[in-house]
Order: sequence, then C-alpha cells, then structure tokens
Amino acid sequence: MAAHTSRRSLLARAAALTAVPAIGSVVADTALAAPAHAADTTGLPDFAPVPQSSLGPALNSQGYYVGRIKRNLYWVTDGTYVSAFLTTRDGVVLLDAPPSIGHNIQRAIDDVTRPSGLSNKVTHLIYSHHHSDHAGGSGIFGRNVTRIGHSETRRLLVRDNDPNKPAPEETFEDHRVLHIGGERIELAWQGANHTPDNIYIHLPAHDTLMLVDVALPGWVPFANLNINEDIPGSLQAPAKALKYPWTTFIGGHLGRLGTRHDLRIHIDYMDDLETEIRTALTTVDATPYFVKYGNNTWAAVKTYLDEVIAVAARPVVRKYTGVLAAADVFTESNAFMLMESMRLDSGFGMTVHD
Repeated sequence: MAAHTSRRSLLARAAALTAVPAIGSVVADTALAAPAHAADTTGLPDFAPVPQSSLGPALNSQGYYVGRIKRNLYWVTDGTYVSAFLTTRDGVVLLDAPPSIGHNIQRAIDDVTRPSGLSNKVTHLIYSHHHSDHAGGSGIFGRNVTRIGHSETRRLLVRDNDPNKPAPEETFEDHRVLHIGGERIELAWQGANHTPDNIYIHLPAHDTLMLVDVALPGWVPFANLNINEDIPGSLQAPAKALKYPWTTFIGGHLGRLGTRHDLRIHIDYMDDLETEIRTALTTVDATPYFVKYGNNTWAAVKTYLDEVIAVAARPVVRKYTGVLAAADVFTESNAFMLMESMRLDSGFGMTVHD
C-alpha cells in the first residue's frame, strides 16, 4: 500500500473516532506507512492527558478540516499544521503552504469556492518565514503565483534552492500593505523572533493576526522553544502581537485557532519559567557535581544544569498541567533554552572574575 494512501485511511479512521490531532509532517510520511512489525510501546513513558480545550475540530475523511474565520477568510489544518486563505474576486490568497497539509490545501479551497462559484486559483502566496515545514508545499501551486515575503525570506530561500519552496518575487523590509482583490493585508517585520525573517500578517477587516511558531494556542512551545533562533525576540513578540487589534490568532500549529487569552497564557508560562530558572540558578549548588567528576568538565556541567532545569521546570509543569497541553513533555527542554538565553544573551549569573 502506498504511504499516502495508508496515511489517508488512518486519518479517516482517526477523524471518525476522535478530534485528537494527526501526526505531523515527517512522522506522517514514515510512521503511518504500514509497518513491517508491530511497534512495542510497553516501555514508552506516560504523559498527562491533553486538555480538551487544547484540541481542534475533527478532521474529515481525507485528513483535514477547513473552516471560516470571518467573512471570506478561512483556515485549514491537518491537526498539526495550520494554513489560511482569503477568497477574493480575483482569486485566492494563501498564507503559508505546509507540506504536511499539501494537496489538501487545494481541496479545502475547492470545498469553499465551489458552492459559491468563486475562483479556486491561488494567485498569491504569502510566506510567514522560510522554514520548510511552513513553506515546503508552495511548489504545488506552480510558477504562476505571486509569492510575497520578507527580503530575508527571499535571501534564505534562494540559498536553500529548493523547488518545493520557491523564493518570493515580491519582498519588503519593515512594512507593506497589500491590496488584492479588494482585500487589505498588512505585513510587518518587527525584528527577529523565531527566525530572522518571521513576520506579522494582519488582516484588519477579518480581526485576525497570523504569527507563526511563537505562541501555539493551547500548547506549550515545541522542544527548545520551537527551535528558536532569537529567544529575546520571541519573548517580546507576543506583546507586540497584542498591540494589534484582533480577535482570532493563527499560530501555525496544532489544530486550533487562538485568542488573546491564549497569548496571555503563553506570556505567563514564559514569565513563570524565567522566574523559576532565576531561582534555581541561584540556589542549586554546583560543587558536588564538580567534585564527583573532577576534570571531566562537561560531565560536571551537564549534571549540574540537568538539576537546575529539573528544579526550575517542576513547579511550572505542576501549574500548567491541564492548562497547556504537553507541559510535562517539553517544559524541561524549553527551560534549557531559556536558561541559556538568560545566561548568554542577558548575562544572568555572568559575573566578572576578580
């Protein structure tokens, strides 16, 4: 059986039974293919249940969900990634093209446009940033699409030279307002955050803001703070996002839309994690680790920092379990990245030797 057929049939069964998100991009193309041997799961750890409030809508038989945000703005998800599109009098404006959703993006567009007789052709594609997991389905829509992104997005995609994510022809530096098919779309770059090129996409007539891979509605960040490239920038980004007028937030992941409350919970989570890291760095004694491991500096540093992270993460996991999904899965990983940013970017604990 072909991998994509197997994936579709499995997602169909899952959609009929539950609204639990589908497995994401890389895993979907490998683990969902028919296995040669049944996996032994007896030794895998148990984690806290996912709060119902963190889950999105059930997927259809082809493994996606499409829904209206407001007026002619729609979103589509496979339970792990989220894209959005505007139907206009001149065609469709697509916001990101995650490869895990792939051709289901066009199917979702067809679902919306066919009953109304609108054009189903994607005429414009806006990149939130250059990462393949959000841009790697762009090639599906061919060459006759106007691709738009930050100037750094163009530089990085030219570097990557990947036909699945062609570089944008139209770019901007700080701000750009698009008028397409009678719709207004505001693009802004406000400094590096998740990546050097990650932008804010504001649709004022639809009360919606898209900012990808910074805050994930209903969930803690993915490992290492979403594989973050600029942690101080990402810490500031949610507050910048809240300065826009909007009611619906598109975070790019995990099967549901967000609210202003979701961003405030994310800010609280990060603030609490920073507070606990500061406490742990000033209270956990490093001496026993260096005594035990002697001149094996990395062993001493590793075991000391492991303890700092465990001490810092414990109360945060306890507080957010049942509030944010996967608080017990990735909080230690997130604590490590935040701790290193506090030390290296902010200089916390970096005293000058006498």
